[in-house]
Amino acid sequence: MLFNRIFKISSFFLVILLIGCGEKEIKEEVVLRPVKYSEVTYLGGDKARRFSGTAQTEKIINLSFRSSGIVTKLDMKLGQKVKKGDLLGTLDNVSARLNYESSIESKNSSESQMNTAKLALNRMRTLYEKGSASLSDYESAKNSYRTAVASFESAKRSVAIQQDQIQFGYLYAPEDGVIASVSAEVDENVSPGQTVGVLNAGTAIEIALGLPESVINAVKKDMKVKVSFTAIADQTFNAIITEVAPALDANTSTYPITVMVTDSDERIKSGMAANVLFEFVDEDLSKNVIVVPASAVGEDGKGRFVFLVEGEGDTAKVKKQGVTIGDLTSQGFEVTEGLKVGQKIATAGLQTLLDGQEVKLN
Repeated sequence: MLFNRIFKISSFFLVILLIGCGEKEIKEEVVLRPVKYSEVTYLGGDKARRFSGTAQTEKIINLSFRSSGIVTKLDMKLGQKVKKGDLLGTLDNVSARLNYESSIESKNSSESQMNTAKLALNRMRTLYEKGSASLSDYESAKNSYRTAVASFESAKRSVAIQQDQIQFGYLYAPEDGVIASVSAEVDENVSPGQTVGVLNAGTAIEIALGLPESVINAVKKDMKVKVSFTAIADQTFNAIITEVAPALDANTSTYPITVMVTDSDERIKSGMAANVLFEFVDEDLSKNVIVVPASAVGEDGKGRFVFLVEGEGDTAKVKKQGVTIGDLTSQGFEVTEGLKVGQKIATAGLQTLLDGQEVKLN
């Protein structure tokens, strides 16, 4: 009897427990399917192309001495800011100074000869006027004086030239700027025109790059572009095309162009790798033909269709939309009915999408 009572009580609690578990809802986490999409545009609309280049300041000056000699002073360091006229380096100038001193001696000698010839001419003129000298003697004295004067003038010019040669042994900053590189050392023997440093003198940043012939005719001077730098993540800068070469560069088989960044930023430095975004627009849009990527168009028993994307972010849904297509172009299928410019459509995975399905935009 006691056993039956215990069995009934146990069965009662077991039934209650089973009922409670049955009523407990099991919630499953819904994972939204990511979907790639694009906006519907006209045929011949914006076409974006990216090309790589290298940033540099708008004015790069190779610094060099104008005479040869041994470097005795070099006041240049990487990143050093300089002002126009600052003394950056000097040479020993031994040969230039010796030549200058020699030219001074030559000038003094020729000046003495000129004065002697002048006295001789005056004396000969007096004798000629008194009839004590012949005309040929007088003309000879005049020629000697002219020769002495010419020699003296030549010696004076030589002194000025040798004085400049001494100045050529001093290197001054030609513009305000920053020292970008130094390629010489004190006590090094350098020759005229040999680069001893590089000065970045410009304030604006330019990007040099080459474009293929397929797009060069769409590029014009003063055309606006966008620039991004590998070293500066997630940020783009406004820029403008300043130079377009009319001829092909034989070394690269491209047309060189120059782009100037109009946004100033101290993080942009010469030598940085840059990507320039060009948006080419076809000016002939008279047909207003809508075009969609070929991957966005599907087909079932009712005909061709696309999936419209409605909403944003995690609240987006796809809606099946029938369309009538035309010719296949390089940009995709022409659409004659069913779509409007600006609508969003899914561009991948159409076979796994369902009408009204919630998705996540990718």
